[in-house]
Amino acid sequence: MPKMSGIQSILEIFKSQNVKYIFGNPGTSESAFMLELEKHPEIKYVLVLQEGVAIGMADSYARSTKKSSIVNLHIETGLANGISLLHNAKESRTPIIVTAGNKDIRELANGRTDLSEMVRLFTKSTAEVTHTEQILTSLRKAFNESLNYPTGPVFVGFSANSLDEYHQIEIPDEVHKTKKFQPDMNAIQNAVELLATATNPMILVGDQISQSDAIKETVQTAEIIGAKVFAMSFSGVNFPTSHPNFRGDIKLGYINSFKSIEKADVILSIGKFTDGYYMFSKPRLEYLNPRTKLIHIDVDSTSVGNTQKTEVGLVTDPKIGLSILNTALESELTKNQKEVSKTRNKKLLDEKNLIEETKKIQIKNNWSNSPMSPTRMMYEISKVIPKNAILVDDSVTSRESIFQTMNFDQPNTYFSGFGGAIGWGMGAGLGIQLSNPNNPVVCIMGDGSAMMTIQGLWTAANYNIPVVNIICNNSSYRVLKINMNYYKNHVLNNPSKETSKYIGMNFPERINFEGISNSMGVKAHTVSNPEKLSSVIEKSFDSGNPTLIDVHINGKI
Repeated sequence: MPKMSGIQSILEIFKSQNVKYIFGNPGTSESAFMLELEKHPEIKYVLVLQEGVAIGMADSYARSTKKSSIVNLHIETGLANGISLLHNAKESRTPIIVTAGNKDIRELANGRTDLSEMVRLFTKSTAEVTHTEQILTSLRKAFNESLNYPTGPVFVGFSANSLDEYHQIEIPDEVHKTKKFQPDMNAIQNAVELLATATNPMILVGDQISQSDAIKETVQTAEIIGAKVFAMSFSGVNFPTSHPNFRGDIKLGYINSFKSIEKADVILSIGKFTDGYYMFSKPRLEYLNPRTKLIHIDVDSTSVGNTQKTEVGLVTDPKIGLSILNTALESELTKNQKEVSKTRNKKLLDEKNLIEETKKIQIKNNWSNSPMSPTRMMYEISKVIPKNAILVDDSVTSRESIFQTMNFDQPNTYFSGFGGAIGWGMGAGLGIQLSNPNNPVVCIMGDGSAMMTIQGLWTAANYNIPVVNIICNNSSYRVLKINMNYYKNHVLNNPSKETSKYIGMNFPERINFEGISNSMGVKAHTVSNPEKLSSVIEKSFDSGNPTLIDVHINGKI
């Protein structure tokens, strides 16, 4: 076995795992990393000026490639700056390996931060390497933990002495996901019996569908049983949005969402059971009608049947579990039951056609608004976005307008953040572009979210990552205004006609994104006239360079 320093072995292990990029912002504790990287040109270090950008890049890169991505941050200070978006990565089960340097282990009594403890709440597992001999097993575990179900971010810290000391090491082979596991066949039979006799079945889809490449199987299930489909989360394409059975997103825990599903007699939930981030007092702890029977499929046994009353729990990979379930349904449904499902599907198609007509009317009604409406903005984008483009969505309250004007039916054509922290989009667009160099990438962000990680423009310029960034500039934290109104009307039960002052939610002057962007080396445009938007977008794509388009829109509630 060769003898090498700790830091040399770390980078050799990274190369054995086919790591192409490290996203980071270094400090003095990472000196060993930066010096050794000079000898390993196969690994490209992507410098960011704010740690949230690194996490956003790593998150989207890992989700697109379905491989573990690597982040390197600076001791406790830089690590702390990345925690907010690390929370999002945990919620979305993204396989990121976050690394950081730390003081020599001999500094224990002099004040040495426990980095593992800092990030324990926001990772799947944590470890701090204090001796060189621990590097191989710790990194092997990190790659395995991050990639295997349920996937998620992990953290490995390295003491200064572990990086500099020498040891003998055998570099491991590349880590792959373990074999996907099959469901309990008794549970499959129980699920078939419930779904076969359901009179109003519905399906709730989550992100594990896109992570498991189970879109086709989910569509088959919906069509076999004639089920209406809602998305609990949609950070990737979990169901074709143009499909007649699809009815958009649902925020479990909120009144309107409960009304959408309360008449279901059987609900099939696929993936992590996620709520709509209800932040108020008096939450609805039971999301479903007590009479509704719940069937839950997920890869995580701690998720299935966790808080909601569950009739049938299936711990399995959705692609395998649904394939087996569909075969059983096709075999066991009677001729009459199949006809009933076809009738439901026909009714859902008719409803979908009406929904699409209503969307067109809504676009037309808001056509001439000044400032332009979010719907008009997204319509203009939809006209010129290239067919092979990937859309990265961090638009927050403008998201509804995206789905009013565009459909996403194929895997890896749409990505959005998932979790309570904003600021994901700026880095995420860059990560998607690096993982898909042959596809144009457009990143649509809210102004408040963009400002959280605006430093990502510098990285785009200096590495010439040609993302077209489009800002929904409504000069406010509009989502907070919407939530304030919900709080007043539904929590306090005080539907006063008096308008709130929305303290801390308005930007008195629109942020000058064009000026900020140009100062960081990214060509920018400001657009307030919707008639000019599509041509500016076309020129931005044609340029082959990173660009920013600041679109002034109406933020009225």
